[in-house]
Amino acid sequence: MRVCLKVLLAGLLLLGLNANVLADWKLDSNSSNVNFISVKNDSVIEQHHFRNISGSVSKEGEVKVVIDLASVDTQISIRDERMKKELFEVEGFPLATLTAKVDPVMLSELIPGKTQPADIEFSLDLHGLKQTLAAKLQVTGLENGGVLVSTTWPIEVKSALFGLDKGIEILRNIAKLNSILLSVPVTAQLVFIQ
Repeated sequence: MRVCLKVLLAGLLLLGLNANVLADWKLDSNSSNVNFISVKNDSVIEQHHFRNISGSVSKEGEVKVVIDLASVDTQISIRDERMKKELFEVEGFPLATLTAKVDPVMLSELIPGKTQPADIEFSLDLHGLKQTLAAKLQVTGLENGGVLVSTTWPIEVKSALFGLDKGIEILRNIAKLNSILLSVPVTAQLVFIQ
């Protein structure tokens, strides 16, 4: 048994694999954020975020990030309630889920302070519809052995792709606005730890 274990460990070392490759990563929700911007009346920009996000990266590189849509925070409570009810319809669609595949070896080989660019395609399941989107990212190794994944460009989420146009129109009418932009830029900073 000891000989088998030594052979296995030696094999891993010879292949140059970091032991962290074999571990799952968990999203540190206290250090992570997902933000979006809305534009009303063609020029009024408002920043929002979600308070509750969770996620993981499996040892095989399967990424999953889950956003609790009921945790939307616009800094105006009545607007939060309207977005939950009229836009996201959280009673029927409480979560937005992002899934992707990444190279787990790349994550494990990042040394603290080292940054690497990454372009990925991911699937976003939102409001009962699933679409493939693209993201330009920067991945940075952290001192604690974790990684920070940041968007380098905002991700454009078009409301029509997810059946959100009707909800936006309801919000526009309630607030008596001339317009609400139907395309929303989303940014994220996600910290994963082992």
